[in-house]
Amino acid sequence: MKYDNTVSGIFISRPNRFIAHVNINGEVHVCHVKNTGRCRELLTEGATVYLQKASNPSRKTGYDLIAVQKGDLLINMDSAAPNKAAAEYLRKHFGDKALIKPEKTYGASRIDFYVETAAEKWLIEVKGVTLEEQGRALFPDAPTQRGVKHINELIKATKEGYKTCILFIIQMKGITSFSPNDATHPAFGEALRQAAKQGVQIKAIDCIVTPDAMTPDKEVPIKLK
Repeated sequence: MKYDNTVSGIFISRPNRFIAHVNINGEVHVCHVKNTGRCRELLTEGATVYLQKASNPSRKTGYDLIAVQKGDLLINMDSAAPNKAAAEYLRKHFGDKALIKPEKTYGASRIDFYVETAAEKWLIEVKGVTLEEQGRALFPDAPTQRGVKHINELIKATKEGYKTCILFIIQMKGITSFSPNDATHPAFGEALRQAAKQGVQIKAIDCIVTPDAMTPDKEVPIKLK
């Protein structure tokens, strides 16, 4: 996936979940943050950030904040990017003949992708990962009861004959492994481990990130404990 009209800036502050103050070429702009998560370890004062200029000139915020430099890592933090990257990965993985549809309603949830091949029917839930600690990717960065609910729905679907997968899209390179963030939400980690025992596939894919693109790349080892 690609972005048009990207620029760099220096992060100043984040008054609320939706906006950030960014210095772009010496001028302070109010920018839309395309991620409502905490992202406290990413959006630190003085960090280099990358933004996409809005196509609508009358919009209140003229830029969308899409990526941030954290040390040697360039991390995409656009919450819409993981599903777009997942769609690219799934098409490459399953081939041109597979039916790939976004947002399949199952039970009380909307699962991100339904994939149908000549032999199999898949339900695939996508989670974007922006949290990194000492080379490890971790999810979630905040408690997510919705995430636990999705896992339980996939366990149920597996018992009903679907192939199922939780696909973690790691929005950076330079990662050695992926693990559930038990310190932040132990219930999510326990649900993920239970899902693996019940036959739900757990995959983590890293991404090549540039200031104007994010491309799914390679599988990352999973460490559930």
